[in-house]
Amino acid sequence: MVLVDSSVWVDYFNGAPTPEADLLDDLLGRELVVTGDIILTEVLQGFRSDTHYRRANSLLEALEYRDMLGKTVAVSAAMNYRRLRKRGVTVRKTIDVMIGTFCMLQGLPLLHADRDFNPMEQYLGLRVRRP
Repeated sequence: MVLVDSSVWVDYFNGAPTPEADLLDDLLGRELVVTGDIILTEVLQGFRSDTHYRRANSLLEALEYRDMLGKTVAVSAAMNYRRLRKRGVTVRKTIDVMIGTFCMLQGLPLLHADRDFNPMEQYLGLRVRRP
């Protein structure tokens, strides 16, 4: 089971030949791929074409879904953001701290292509799935 970040989904839907997108393609249908509200919003908001939006939404709807942001995740993400800041690390996007925190609380590895997750792996124990 793995949660896939929007950074990988964007490459996947754009047909970018990245190691992460290739791994995602291999995982689909073989392993449980998890998505959630935050990921759905980030991915689906980027489609200009209604046809492409509908195709992507259909694929994403077939995946295991989890509500990702509730009070526990929100407070824990704020604490994790502060822990990283104390180490001199400023994560560019707060939403990435929310996603990373969700994965840590749920015990889910994260497949990503975004450097914002690297300090969460290094300092906070985020489990990462690598190609």
